[in-house]
Amino acid sequence: MDRTIQFWTRTAQIYASYKALQLRVQFVKDEAEQERMWEDQHEWAADKLYSLCTELGGFFLKSAQTLAKPDVSPMPWVRKLVVLCDGAPETPYEKVQKVLEQEFGKPMDSIFERFDHKPVASASVAQVHRARVRGTTNDVAVKVQHPGAHELMMTDIRNQKIFAAFLQRFDIQFDLLSFLDELEHQVEFEFDFIKEAGSMDRISESLRAANWGKAPIAIPQSVPGLVTKKVLVMDFIEGIPILKLADEMAKRGINPNGAVARMAKRNILRDLSSAYGQMILRDGFFQADPHPGNVLINKDGKVALLDYGQVKELGEDLRLGFARLVLALASNNVSEIGRCFKNLGIETVQRVEKDSDSFRALAILMFDTKLPPGVAIANPFADDSVLNEISVKNFPKDLFFILRTIHILRGLSVGMGCPYSSSEQWKPLAQEVLSDNRDLTTNSIPETPVKGEIKVKELAWERRRKLRRLGRFQPTP
Repeated sequence: MDRTIQFWTRTAQIYASYKALQLRVQFVKDEAEQERMWEDQHEWAADKLYSLCTELGGFFLKSAQTLAKPDVSPMPWVRKLVVLCDGAPETPYEKVQKVLEQEFGKPMDSIFERFDHKPVASASVAQVHRARVRGTTNDVAVKVQHPGAHELMMTDIRNQKIFAAFLQRFDIQFDLLSFLDELEHQVEFEFDFIKEAGSMDRISESLRAANWGKAPIAIPQSVPGLVTKKVLVMDFIEGIPILKLADEMAKRGINPNGAVARMAKRNILRDLSSAYGQMILRDGFFQADPHPGNVLINKDGKVALLDYGQVKELGEDLRLGFARLVLALASNNVSEIGRCFKNLGIETVQRVEKDSDSFRALAILMFDTKLPPGVAIANPFADDSVLNEISVKNFPKDLFFILRTIHILRGLSVGMGCPYSSSEQWKPLAQEVLSDNRDLTTNSIPETPVKGEIKVKELAWERRRKLRRLGRFQPTP
């Protein structure tokens, strides 16, 4: 109860302060003074939000990861909250040791030759320690759940759902509750590391097979026999957190804003986005949380993607429907975007024919990493937000993690100063996916086949279908 009271007391204070300032600035004619007033408000609110997230922890740490994006939030918020992407409060080592020994049923010393007491990273669900398993030569990452985190997380989600219903009613013309319903459903999976290990290994195998053994990103693999519901032991991947990339470049004498740095950043975003295009469009199974704390860059510039607690599997209709939307966005075909929205179950208050420009901007805002023309921050509270023109009254919850992933990728690109369009990058893959689907669903067997040929043909197509879904089939160049 005390946690719920703290949430509502602090949230109401922040919300009320913004509503009060909205009224006050109307009586200030000087634009520079208005900017100063807003900047002061953002700084004050950033401190309050940081205190709320760090002191309460739980789901609020995930909320901080969502808000710490330069394309969504004011920069004072971003600067304050971005450190929480991998720097959440830590569980003391004594409690970590207790969890490990309870899960494995034996003393830690019998499993690990070395175990660093200080975690290398800590987030809302768990923290990660560097260690070495006895009888091996390579270091491993040991992910250990925070005791009691699950109960806190579910309480926080319930409170945020009530607040989201309020915002949806009075401030944001968007179906926020579907988002939180899907998050509530998916959070349960984050507390099962056996499922996480299976998801991580499945995605790793698929990307390697589809790219002839050279996946565009590095993914750790679980260590057999050392995975339980609350502990996950996996490969330790050396790398620089993407948030510290600019600092690392400066240390090496590279201008973070120079041509060499821009090319490196573009390559990083290309590889990460390419992997997501393949996961979403080809496999229909993807890691759904690429926030900065989960992205490392190794010494060769290769991207490593960590944390597979949040994954999403798409149904075939949804996967193909999204592929069609990607093509519509890439070709700037507003009427086709409208048809895709309808087929995907996205309902807007206004029809595309009434205001095609606003509809196009809404679609780009939701499903492309680039921002619509003239938009610098995708702030849903802003007076000029496209949601004020075309509100979204129904958003299918199964699409939420696609939208969230695209928004996080956009935040990374804006933060790195390398904007790009995911729909344009994914267009060739979307075309291939849809073409393959047509090939597999049309009758390409001759009308007068040689005896036995039709069965061979059917088996060949079925094998091709299975291999493609596993990422093991490559069309002949």
